[in-house]
Amino acid sequence: MITWQFIVTAFVVVIAPGTGVIYTLAMGLGRGRIASLAAAVGCTFGIVPHLLAATLGLAAVLHTSALLFNVVKFAGVAYLLWMAWGALRQTGALAVKPAEQVSDPLWRVAWRGTLINVLNPKLSIFFLALLPPFLSGDPARATLEMALLGAVFMAMTFAVFAVYGVFAGTCRAWILSPERAMAWLNRSFAAVFAALAGRLALERA
Repeated sequence: MITWQFIVTAFVVVIAPGTGVIYTLAMGLGRGRIASLAAAVGCTFGIVPHLLAATLGLAAVLHTSALLFNVVKFAGVAYLLWMAWGALRQTGALAVKPAEQVSDPLWRVAWRGTLINVLNPKLSIFFLALLPPFLSGDPARATLEMALLGAVFMAMTFAVFAVYGVFAGTCRAWILSPERAMAWLNRSFAAVFAALAGRLALERA
């Protein structure tokens, strides 16, 4: 069940840059290492609803219901665009600011990370496709095995995201001094999240 093939597959999926990785990096650069860890925790917990959906078979319903899929998808698109707009205005969650201007509590940083993953309907379908090939084939153990595989995936997600975030937080001191660098970073994060919103909008059930 938990084979080296699963570990390698999950690791490749986790390290691939996506919305969660970009958000964690943004928090590391914009708020520091502690905030990046909060972002990693939030993104990891955002996986839970999708894992439950896949385990209970609800992902299949999401996959076959175009209306339900699109409702969740465009809610995610709107949220990503809102975050991109905030970064562009240098007032939102992704805005890169000097330390003395940072006021967001850590729970809010984590909550945003949770929402980013919760509002990505592709995660449910992803788990439905990724986990079954690594099951033992025993129907009586399928739910337990999927939960265990999902827990390993979540642990790996947090570990990799934490490394990304701490690295970004360490680099923060080197790039936050010039005002021009902060403006460039904010525009970059805005562009990346707008692009991710566009990609999500084009996803099909």
